[in-house]
Amino acid sequence: MNWIIITEIIYLLIVVLVILRVLHDTRSSTKALAYILFIFFVPIIGIIFYFSFGVNYRKRKLYTKKISDDVPFRNYLKDKMNTYSETIKKSGLIAYKHDTLTEFILRSGASPLTANNEVKLLINGEEKFPELIKALDNATSHIHIEYYIYEDDITGNQIADALIKKAKQGIEVRFMYDDFGSHGLGKDFIKKLQDAGVQTAPFYKIKWYAFANRLNYRNHRKIVIIDGLVSFVGGINMSDKYRNDLKKNNPLYWRDTHLMLKGQATAYLQYLFMCDWNFSSTNRLEYSDTYFIDLTKQEVIESEIVQIAASGPDSNQPVIFYSLMEAINSAKKNIYITSPYFIPDQSLMDSLLIAIQGGLDVKILIPGISDSKMVNAAASAYYTELLKVGAKIYKYDKGFVHAKTMVIDDDLAIIGSANMDYRSFDLNFEVNAMVYSKNITKQLTDAFITDLKASKQIDATLWLNRPKYIHVWEKMVRLLSPFL
Repeated sequence: MNWIIITEIIYLLIVVLVILRVLHDTRSSTKALAYILFIFFVPIIGIIFYFSFGVNYRKRKLYTKKISDDVPFRNYLKDKMNTYSETIKKSGLIAYKHDTLTEFILRSGASPLTANNEVKLLINGEEKFPELIKALDNATSHIHIEYYIYEDDITGNQIADALIKKAKQGIEVRFMYDDFGSHGLGKDFIKKLQDAGVQTAPFYKIKWYAFANRLNYRNHRKIVIIDGLVSFVGGINMSDKYRNDLKKNNPLYWRDTHLMLKGQATAYLQYLFMCDWNFSSTNRLEYSDTYFIDLTKQEVIESEIVQIAASGPDSNQPVIFYSLMEAINSAKKNIYITSPYFIPDQSLMDSLLIAIQGGLDVKILIPGISDSKMVNAAASAYYTELLKVGAKIYKYDKGFVHAKTMVIDDDLAIIGSANMDYRSFDLNFEVNAMVYSKNITKQLTDAFITDLKASKQIDATLWLNRPKYIHVWEKMVRLLSPFL
């Protein structure tokens, strides 16, 4: 009996210590409470779960080297581009209402405003991949490629063949892939690239002792940089399923959005790639003017103004989360959101609720076909809260909508890799392009309206009058939102 009492006391002390660590490490009070309740009510398993999936590595040893290596480079870039950003702000080409947003991204992420960019909106893989192959074929100096999902299929091999061709021509080619998201890539595929002269690196190689943590922290970015001037960024991974012209093996229509950039905006994507590469590869990539084409001395003319927002476990603040919240708060007329996973933080929800009740036109496009029942149930509880105050929510019926976009009024378009959920805000390495452009915003708005025509609006009355047990179930699952 004494041993039982002693064991119980020891376990209680362990629980108290773990709870104190949760309180110290976890920024979100909602997330902290979820972990504490799980630890308290699910003995032992709750503690194991927290240490596997809940420990905040933002400032811990896993990314210490990455952070220490990134900071000097980031400060150099920030100092170099500060004057450029100020010149753009004073040009009058960007709305004053976005000053807080642009300044926050500059200060927190060292990402400057950039002007004189050419921006092309790419709808679905059918538009992205031909443009990408053409740009790769025109490379003369280097190609840097970084993807969350890269598959050994028709599309993956088409791009691999293009990389091999350029490597054999003497072009520097670096290929980085997330080891979890691209787990289907075999040794033969990687060896084929390496034998041709392509440098390869998995981002955070999966090892058995770090498997649980690796599941939690993923490089979700999709970036291509060519010659330091042309780049691609957005939501489309490297896989056949993102192309509707290759539906023999996957008949589901896939709706996604990507961007092609040409200009100074590419510089910050290059910086992100170099930081991720140096963390992942033993072949360190040093700064060179070859990788950063300096267009800052050009006169700022009426063109596309772009700023890159990026965040991850190595950033001091959740830059993407804060930038999306500030973008919503800056809206005066409309907010159009497309997201495959809609599990927002409560503060972001509050911003949306205020916008709706303030008379703004808020429309949210979500998948009609979800690939996760748990995520769908949790998201449904948020829909209920928004529908009560007049939000217009649409389910995409044509297929699966995977795009991660936001339109603010007629002058801000946001396209990137970040979903509207806890994982993208706090755990994943993500990147969004903030395009302060009436032209691109109109194109994205037109695409959004076209998508609504292939969607069905949720009837608020019918939704709110569903059986009570459904609402209770959704609210219960919503408690697990921080884990999804």
